[in-house]
Amino acid sequence: MNTLTTRFAATPRHQHRQSAGFTLIEIMVVVVILGILAATALPRFANLQSNSRIAAMNGLVGALNSAASIAHAQALVSSQTGATGTIAMDGAASVTLANGYPDGTATGIGLAVNTSGFTATYASGTATYNFPTAITGCNVTYQAAAANGSPTVTFTNTGGNSC
Repeated sequence: MNTLTTRFAATPRHQHRQSAGFTLIEIMVVVVILGILAATALPRFANLQSNSRIAAMNGLVGALNSAASIAHAQALVSSQTGATGTIAMDGAASVTLANGYPDGTATGIGLAVNTSGFTATYASGTATYNFPTAITGCNVTYQAAAANGSPTVTFTNTGGNSC
């Protein structure tokens, strides 16, 4: 009788080798993804400092306008709407007025509003505010009220995004 013998090739058992780390392809894919994320996110973060300074200046404009309005209301109640005058704000400060609004001096608008975080300079009835480390072309000015008028508060940003 013919014996049929089958030969079974010895199948090598898959030896489980422990992974020692990432392959070069996996690392390169991660580096490319991180590069793409950095290229899109970095410009957004770089502009945050300028945006925060602009927001701070806009907040100062609002604070100056509000202080001028509150002082004017107090001046109307106290009949201090002439060319000069004084009012008491917060029970302590004697704020000097020009035409019923705080004048552009340290004893006028300088006392009427808290401007901590800004540096103020006063000249000819105008108060100019900038950051402690002055940024050229980025300031807020408060111009005292003229007769029968109201004060002018202006935010100047001639530096564009450098403010």
